[in-house]
Formats: sequence, structure tokens, C-alpha cells
Amino acid sequence: MSRRPITVVIFSGFFLLGMLFLMWGILLPDIAANLQMSKMVSGALFLLFSMGMMIGAIVGGKYVSKFDFLSLLALLISVNAVLLLIVSVLSQWQWVLFAVFTVGVVSSSIITIGHTLIAQLYAEKRFAMMGVMDFMFSLGTFAASFYVTFIYSFENSWRWPLRVLTVLLLVLAAYTFLAAAKNKRLAPVKSGQPKRSLAYGGIIRQPVFLMLALVSFGYGAVEFGNANWFVSYAQQTMSYSGEDARNLLAFFTAGMVISRLCFAFLLRWFTTHRLTVILATMTFFGALAIKLADSFYFIGIGNLILGLGLGGLFPLILSAAMSIDADKGPVLSGISIIGNSLGVQLASFSTGVWANFASLGEAFWVIPMAGAWLWLTAWYYSRELKRRHVDHVDPAAL
Repeated sequence: MSRRPITVVIFSGFFLLGMLFLMWGILLPDIAANLQMSKMVSGALFLLFSMGMMIGAIVGGKYVSKFDFLSLLALLISVNAVLLLIVSVLSQWQWVLFAVFTVGVVSSSIITIGHTLIAQLYAEKRFAMMGVMDFMFSLGTFAASFYVTFIYSFENSWRWPLRVLTVLLLVLAAYTFLAAAKNKRLAPVKSGQPKRSLAYGGIIRQPVFLMLALVSFGYGAVEFGNANWFVSYAQQTMSYSGEDARNLLAFFTAGMVISRLCFAFLLRWFTTHRLTVILATMTFFGALAIKLADSFYFIGIGNLILGLGLGGLFPLILSAAMSIDADKGPVLSGISIIGNSLGVQLASFSTGVWANFASLGEAFWVIPMAGAWLWLTAWYYSRELKRRHVDHVDPAAL
């Protein structure tokens, strides 16, 4: 079995998903204006998307082990493409919210499969490859702002970025079907073992995996709270143009890209539990800086620091958890996505509700508050990692 086509599929898929996830926030002002959505309804879009992510993580973490991974991945990518095409032609926000919810379900299952496959295919250098995989996701989020600006230079409509992305996903789905045909029956269990669903109960009762969920909650609240609302915040509160607001958000995604590309190398000098705290601390101060800054330069620096802290944190904590129990990869990925999705729901929807009754400038305090939660839970998680001696990584494996 060749690892290369599988790796290409997963990395490409994560890149396109990264673009998709950030595009909701970038396109929100135009979607809301076109479909006459209030701030509360706009918050509901992110709420439903993250609820779909959570449901997809629950179902995916429990049941994807029963199927051929690549064939299922090809099918899910195709379904996502069709759903995005449907979103791009809808004219009523109620149907858009439903379709976005479904996109969340499918996308989460794709992520669960990707995490599990990479963790198993590259067990000898799991930290590094998980980092590269999530780096591709962040590279997609970084490209999203420029991608939307490029498409808008030809057609200034929120529908066309989704339509072009649909075509890219269909191309990837076709390649994935070909890769699946050449790597039949790729499964997470050894030959001769029955395929079975995995259970969450016994895993989540372990303190270290419970803390994984709580850290993921804070992570999702900060990452997508900022990604979903920053462009609107910069335009409405700071009076920046749409292009300037997207460029400022690009500082955040650039930091995410750099962090995910480099965090594994930092494990040569820092233990896993210590690097977890360092990245969480940078995240908190970056979120605080964005809210307190009052100039383009300092807002950009705050976004960069936030991205540098946040980017490497997710692959770091998930890789550490999978090092403790690699056989439960789908469930551990599911737990992290569930926690992440709940954080997205709280931050995104509460920001919209708060802004509906006060102002978006005041409501944006949700992001630094989520950063404080993230720091606290990351510190406790780091103690659990230290207790279980998930401290050192062989530099030769990075």
C-alpha cells in the first residue's frame, strides 16, 4: 500500500476545508446583506455549522471504523461539493442555515478520517505529520482571504467563491475514488478482525481525555470566534474596508500556518506539556491585544501572535492524546472536534446575540474571555501529560 496518494488526498482535502471554514466569516457581511440576515441570524449560521460539526464528529468517531476509509472519504467529499453548490443558489437564509448545518456534518466526518489515517500511516513521526496535516488546513485558511478577493475581482458576489470551490472539491473527489481503487480495503483494524464501532464512554471518563475535550472547547471558541466575526468587527467597529479587514485577518491565518509548520521542531527543545502552556499563553495575549489595539499595525500584530499561539496547539494536544492510546484515534479525534464545535457554538452565537443587544465592539470581548478559558484548561491538560510522561519526542522522528 502506497502512502503517497492517501497523503495527497488528505492534505489537499484539509487545505480546501481550511478555505471553506474561514470563508463563512469572510463572506458573512455580503451573505447577511444579500439575504437580509440580522446579527442573531448570522450568529445562528455559525452555531448550526458547528452543531453539524459536533454531530459529524460523534457519528464519525463511532462508525467510520466500519467502512473502507478512502471510499468513504471520496463519497463525503462529493457530497460536500454538491451541498456547497446548493448553498450558492439559495435565496432564503432559512435554507442556507440548513444546508450549512449539513456541510458541517459532512466536513467533520472528513476531518475525523483524515486525523485517523495520518496518525496510523505515520505512527513513527505522528507529531510532525499531524502538524503538517493541520498546517495544510491553516494554509487553506490563509489563502481564503486572497481567494475571495481574487474571485471578487471578476464577480462581486458571495456565491461565486462557493461555486469555484465546488469544482475543486469535485476534482479532489475524483482523485480520491482513483486512490481508493488502488488501495482497496484500507481499514484501521488488522486483517481478520471484525470491524466494529468505537465507544466514547470509557475514553471520556479518563481525566486526560476529558481535559482534551475542554481544551478543544476553548480552542474552537477562540479560533472560529475570531475567524467568523473579525471581518465584521473590523468593518463595523474599526471602520476598515472589506479588503483591509480581510488583510488583517490574513495576519491571523499566517500565524496559524507558521505555527503548524514549525511547532513539531520546537519539541526538540521543549517537552510536550511545556510547549502546550507556551502556545496557550501566546493565544491569550494575542486575543487580548486584538481587542485592545486601536491601529491597523497593532491589530495585525495581535492577530499574528494569536495565530502563532493557536496554530500548533490543536495538532499538539491531539497528537499527544493519540500517543497515549493510538487505537482509539477516531474517538479521540471525535472528542476533540466535539469540544471544538461546542466552543464555536458558544463563541459565535453568543457574540451575535450580544451584538444584537449592545454592539459588536462590546460583544467581541467573548474572544479574550475564551482565550482565558483556553489557557486555564491547557495548563491542567499539560499537568496530565506530564503525569503520563508524554514529555519527550525522538528528534529523529520529526
